[in-house]
Amino acid sequence: MKLKSIIPSPLTFVAALTFSVLIPNAQAHCEVPCGIYSDETVFTDLNTHQATIEKAMVQINELSKNPSKNGNQLTRWINNKEIHATKIQEIVAQYFLTQRIKTDEANTNKEAYILKLTQLHQITVLAMKCKQTTDPLNAQELHKVINAFKSSYTNK
Repeated sequence: MKLKSIIPSPLTFVAALTFSVLIPNAQAHCEVPCGIYSDETVFTDLNTHQATIEKAMVQINELSKNPSKNGNQLTRWINNKEIHATKIQEIVAQYFLTQRIKTDEANTNKEAYILKLTQLHQITVLAMKCKQTTDPLNAQELHKVINAFKSSYTNK
């Protein structure tokens, strides 16, 4: 009796790698009304991402003083900053805009609805600015707008 090799063929390996790259990762806010995520948890996540961005900016600015010595750490902090800013943008789009902010509020309380949309847009733009720069003022402004949105959102 001949045993099959447990080592995958190169073709199987390439197929598995291709599949894993082409299929997007599951998102934390998958637009399925599962009831698992609470607003408070999502706001905690937003604040954690913002704090990570702010810390990354400080580290990048410090490490940039000697880039030849700190190149690897610089790259890691820059990538980390990008990832967390993108996560904020995804939460805004996938959790708040598609699931939590109801379009019928435009008919019942248009001013509150427009305020929330404006604040969510500001959060998205500030996350983008945090990707583009290492200016801590952008991260601090992001923190302020997240808190302002939380206040508007929880005063439904």
